[in-house]
Amino acid sequence: MNDTPLLSAVDLHKTFRVSGKSYSTQSLTALDLVSLHLSAGETLGVAGESGCGKSTLAKVMAGLLTPDGGSVFYKGIQLSQLGYNDRTVFRRKTQMIFQDPFSSLNPRMRVGDSISEPFKIAGMSAPLQRAELTRIMAAVGLQSDAVNRFPDEFSGGQRQRIGIARALAASPDILIADEPVSSLDISIQAQIINILLQMKLDFALSMMIVSHNLLVLRHICDRIIIMYLGSVIECGPASELFHRCRHPYTEALIAAIPGVHPSSVSKDVLLRDDLPSALSIPSGCRFHPRCRHAVDLCRHEVPQLVEYSTGHTAACHLSQQLYG
Repeated sequence: MNDTPLLSAVDLHKTFRVSGKSYSTQSLTALDLVSLHLSAGETLGVAGESGCGKSTLAKVMAGLLTPDGGSVFYKGIQLSQLGYNDRTVFRRKTQMIFQDPFSSLNPRMRVGDSISEPFKIAGMSAPLQRAELTRIMAAVGLQSDAVNRFPDEFSGGQRQRIGIARALAASPDILIADEPVSSLDISIQAQIINILLQMKLDFALSMMIVSHNLLVLRHICDRIIIMYLGSVIECGPASELFHRCRHPYTEALIAAIPGVHPSSVSKDVLLRDDLPSALSIPSGCRFHPRCRHAVDLCRHEVPQLVEYSTGHTAACHLSQQLYG
C-alpha cells in the first residue's frame, strides 16, 4: 500500500511586501511554517477568519504562488524539482475553483468554449469534445443551451457551476476550492456543496476546500485545518473537531455558530477584539491577546503542534488542562 500523500507541504513560509507610511514597505506574513497533507480520495477543509492565510495557502498548494520557504510535494516529488512535462501534468491534475467565478472566466468567450479549452489542448476530436462537454455540463446541472451564452448572462450560482465544469474538464485528481460558496445565497450554497460531494464520487477526486464557514466544512470534509495569522493551530477529523476541539480559538469559532451546542456555550467563549494585523504578529502564542485563558507562558513561548489522538493535533500550552 502506498502511503505517500497525493499533495503535501512542509514548513511553508510566504510573505508579501506592502506599502506603509512615507513610501516605506513592510513585510506581511501570510504563511508561517505551515505543513499539511492531502491523501487520495480525501476532502480537507481549511478554516479561519479573513486574513489568516487560507487563500494564500490554496494558491501555493495549487502552484499559483511560489513560497518563500518550505516545499510543496505532488505524489512525493517536490514541485520545484518537477521537469517540464511533469509540471504540465501537475497543472492539469490540480485544478482551482475560485471564490468569484466571473473573474476566472473570459467574458468574451462563450461558456461552451471556456469549458472545452482543456479538451482542445488534449487534442480530442470534435465529436468527442462535444460528447464530453455534454456529459460534464449535465453533471454540474447546466442546461445544454448554456454553451452559446456568455458569462454575464448567468447568476452567481450558475457561474460557479461553470467554474466547476471547467475544472473538471481537465480530468483532475485534485480540486482546490477557495471559498466556493461564500458569495452565494444559502439555498444556492447547498446546491453547490451537493455538486462538489457528487463530483468527488463520480470523478474520484481529492479536494481541498477553503472556507470561513465551519458548518460547510463539517458537512463536506473528512479533516479540517484551523489557521490563525498564517499558522496552523489545530487539525483533526471533522466530527471530532466539533465534538472535542483542543484549542480555544477553535472553541470560539464553533461557539459563534448559531444553534451549535447552544446549552453549553457562554458569551465569554467568543473571540475578544478583532484579528491582529499580520504586519505585527504577537509574540509567544499568536492567539494570546484574544484568549481568555492566556497565562504568562502563552505570551512568551510559541506552542508546538502536539498530537492528542490519532490525526488530531493542536498548538496550545493549556490544551491538556482545558480539554483533558
